[in-house]
Order: sequence, then C-alpha cells, then structure tokens
Amino acid sequence: MRVAPQPDPAVLSRAASLRLLILDVDGVLTDGGLFYGPDGESIKRFNVLDGHGIKLLQQADVAVAIISARTSPIVARRAADLGIAHLFQGVHDKLSAFNALLAQTGLAAEQCGFIGDDVIDLPVLLRVGFAASVAQGHPEVRARVHYVTQACGGQGAVRELCDLILRAQGKYEAAVAPYLA
Repeated sequence: MRVAPQPDPAVLSRAASLRLLILDVDGVLTDGGLFYGPDGESIKRFNVLDGHGIKLLQQADVAVAIISARTSPIVARRAADLGIAHLFQGVHDKLSAFNALLAQTGLAAEQCGFIGDDVIDLPVLLRVGFAASVAQGHPEVRARVHYVTQACGGQGAVRELCDLILRAQGKYEAAVAPYLA
C-alpha cells in the first residue's frame, strides 16, 4: 500500500480552517474525458470514493459546493445525490460565482477551499484560503496552489483532499469510527 507523504504544516493549517470546499467538475470530479451518446447527450463518470469523501466532509460540518463552466443535468443529479446545495453550472466567470457563494454563505474567502485543474479556475484559486489541484492539472495551476493531490481527477483526488481536510481538522478518526466498530 502506497502512503502519501505528510503534507507541509502550512498546508494542514490552511485546511484546518476550512468551512467550505468548492469543487470544479471536469478534470476534478471526473477524469476530464467527455463521452457523447448517439443523441449527443454527455455522459460523465464519477468516482464513488470521491462521493463518500464529500459525505464525510459534510457530516463533519464542512459544506461543499460546485462551480463548473459546463452545464450538465448529470452534474445536477450527482450534486443532488450528494446533498450539495450550492451548484453553479455554465459559469465561465468563476470568480463571480465564488463571490455570489460568499454572499450566500456569509463566509470569508479564507474559510473556503477550491480544487481545480485548468487556468479558468485560477481567479478563484488565487482568492481562497486553501487552493488545490489534481495530479494531472495544468502546470500553470499546479504551480500556484497550496496542495496538489497524488491522485488524478476522477480517480480519488477529491477523496484524498477530503481526508486531508478531515485530518487537518482533527475529525478523521471520528469520521471513520462508525465503520471500524
């Protein structure tokens, strides 16, 4: 079993203060590939580990939101399945959506984390208290974030980040305890 290296204490400090984690979709919750059916419908594949990590994070009082440049009923369905109340789709100005989210939640930018993979995500990544990217993220993005996951998008990167946040907040053991009894 491969064990991820211990994150820098500054990374853990940033993760410890999070009240909201914001997710990009394509390339983060998915592997970034786009599949089209014969009638032109888009099909996406989500990782169940990511989904359970999101649920654990929410149970530990860290809210989760999605900001995506694409619009997809599949994403709306996945957000509903996971109980994600804040969903922004078809948003190319992600900073405006982020500002709207701050107004809705009453949170400060420093209390938010964002995980993205491409340059469209940089305006938000540069504002949040905790910025992350996935292993296959664009080099411009990976160079400007606080944390880069070992896993690729759609392959457990979000779960890795959720676990890191739970550990940084001292909530990981309580989150997994029900499964160890």
